[in-house]
Formats: sequence, C-alpha cells, structure tokens
Amino acid sequence: MEKDKTKLIQRFRRIEGQIRGLQRMIESGRACEEIITQFASINGALKSAGFLIVMYYLNDCLMRNADSVQNLEKEIEKVIKTYISSI
Repeated sequence: MEKDKTKLIQRFRRIEGQIRGLQRMIESGRACEEIITQFASINGALKSAGFLIVMYYLNDCLMRNADSVQNLEKEIEKVIKTYISSI
C-alpha cells in the first residue's frame, strides 16, 4: 500500500504543477482554447486520482476495518455514491 500512496502523491504533485501552469496561462492572457484544453486535462487527472483514492480506501481502509459483511456492503455503497455524485 505504501507504493500506492507514493504514486498518488506523485500524481497530485503533477496536478498541482498543471494548476500552477493554468494560473500562469490565465495571467499571461493565453488563448481561450489553450486554457480550456489545460483545464480539461486537469479535470481528467483529478477524476483519475479520485478513482485511485476510492480504490485505495476500499482495498485498504475499508477491508481492514470491516466488522461484518453487511456493514462492509453499506460502507462500499456510501463511498461509491459519494464519488459518483462528485463527478
């Protein structure tokens, strides 16, 4: 799981760099199409990272702390609903 955390942190650092780049693009008056393309790229990266967080939570946190199958099912449903409603 430590490897997964490292990959996720690296991904967020890349996203952070993309956001800073987007800010510079806006400040310097770059073309709207370029700004929208960069924004779409960031949005896709965030969605992908969000999916990884959900998978990490389900595989690590939830499975380790589940006290019953019924509670596990409820918790999985809650996590998936939360994630889906955010995209």
